[in-house]
Amino acid sequence: MRREKTAMLALLSCMILLINGCEPEEEQQDKENAAVTVNPPGVFPITKEPTKIRIMVMDNNRVENFATNEFTKWIEEKTNLRIEWEVVPAKNAEQKLTLSLASGDYPDIFLGLNVKPVLQSLYGKDGAFLPLNDLIEKYGIETKRVLEEAPYVKDTITAPDGSIYGLPLINECYHCTMGTKMWINSVWLNHLGLQVPTTVEEFFEVLKAFKEKDPNMNGEADELPLVGATDAPSGNIESFLMESFVESDGNHMFVQDGIIQAAYTQPGWKDGLKYLHKLYDEGLLSAQSFTQDCNQLKQLGDSPNDALIGATPAQNPAVFSSMEKRRWKQYVTVPPLKGPGGWRTAVTNPYGSVTQGAFIITNKARSPEAAFRLADLLYSGEATFRGTVGRPGKEWTWAEEADNGIDGHHARWKQLVNFGKLQNVHWSQTGPSFRSSEWRLSQTADAENPLEVVLYQETKKNYEPFKMEASKVVPPLYFTNDQAEELTDLITPIDKYRKEFLARAVMGDMDIDDEWSDYVQTLNKEMNLKRYLEIYQEAYDNLLNKP
Repeated sequence: MRREKTAMLALLSCMILLINGCEPEEEQQDKENAAVTVNPPGVFPITKEPTKIRIMVMDNNRVENFATNEFTKWIEEKTNLRIEWEVVPAKNAEQKLTLSLASGDYPDIFLGLNVKPVLQSLYGKDGAFLPLNDLIEKYGIETKRVLEEAPYVKDTITAPDGSIYGLPLINECYHCTMGTKMWINSVWLNHLGLQVPTTVEEFFEVLKAFKEKDPNMNGEADELPLVGATDAPSGNIESFLMESFVESDGNHMFVQDGIIQAAYTQPGWKDGLKYLHKLYDEGLLSAQSFTQDCNQLKQLGDSPNDALIGATPAQNPAVFSSMEKRRWKQYVTVPPLKGPGGWRTAVTNPYGSVTQGAFIITNKARSPEAAFRLADLLYSGEATFRGTVGRPGKEWTWAEEADNGIDGHHARWKQLVNFGKLQNVHWSQTGPSFRSSEWRLSQTADAENPLEVVLYQETKKNYEPFKMEASKVVPPLYFTNDQAEELTDLITPIDKYRKEFLARAVMGDMDIDDEWSDYVQTLNKEMNLKRYLEIYQEAYDNLLNKP
């Protein structure tokens, strides 16, 4: 009787599944585990049958929803891939990546997490990240084209073992190579009869006037003379101002006489901390600069009534103001400020066009071939337009014959909407794409949407004359597996301690002179900064001696 009842229940379950158009769990699992048929290179769709693919992506405050995004829909229709998204917060994306790898529950693809070379080497050695060399050779139509047009990229993305574990975002952006900028409210300057400052002393006096003289003319002391954010591009409060006291690259390191050094243990860094503390002590530097993110900064920049921000460090105005609100046009750049050492240096990144680890394929991928073909598609001209600008005829169009580009030469294409706002049309520079210098500068110089022209002109005028010598910049380095493991353990506590000390020093709960030697000693001994720099030096020397 029990057997009959069990059989009847099984039959009933099958009937219900059939009525509902479903399949038993075992059959569904079998289908998921079945081999994926990938079409030949250049043939679409990528897979003959709809194929599920799991992607972890970093949250982007300019993308409304990756799952419903128009670019995602275009990709799924073109490729037959069905993407399951896991979106992780930008502020702890690397932590989420490492935790998922440690748990063993991680996706087919890490997209837009910009995985550092040290982690690529580490997880490549462990087998979690797949080497892509053979896939590039077999399926890489667009990837090969990109590596031919930008030959410097291959060395940059190749690990010491010869493997390529991650594909990059390539953006030959002129203004980004000198992206550490300070923006100041020119309307306030004009109202107070002030000039754009050129020294740290002049900058102090301008900020003081912003605080005391009601430059937004609303009768309230609501102005924020200087404010930054923790996660905005070049938005850390020290990113611009410290260059007046100690010359370094975007990672606060520098090369001197062939030796890699950390800027944050140099005497000039201590002088810079004192200057920042002076700004804070006078009420000129907002404390929220050490806690708020770029979304909160933009809310300040877009305050509904009067402008509140006097000056802010940022790569571009879209970081602190919505393009459609037009307030950003009040701001102009401050050139590098002359400090007590007498130099004026613009942070320069000659390697900045390559963002490492934008697309990683893991050993969880049901079909590495299908996953790679997706990456290869993203490098195509059409996908680059759709993924970074939007749809043809809606967000961009081809230029007219008489149109001039950003650099004054003939334009090829015209952007029809403002960049930087929340939208659901493209991925807003998430993941791989290839935007050459020619492509970027051939954008129409549009008076209605002048952001790119402003960035080009401000960089040309105020930063190129002062750019740091390329020989002083620490280049992108790959490390051996042992070095990678050691660096992974070292970097987190070093960065955490450096940032904590900076915040404490600036906001005044210590005497900087009294605490300085202990700070340096703690970094070098307890945090083992000395060993950290030794590893970098070994990799740097190997790069220089590379045949």
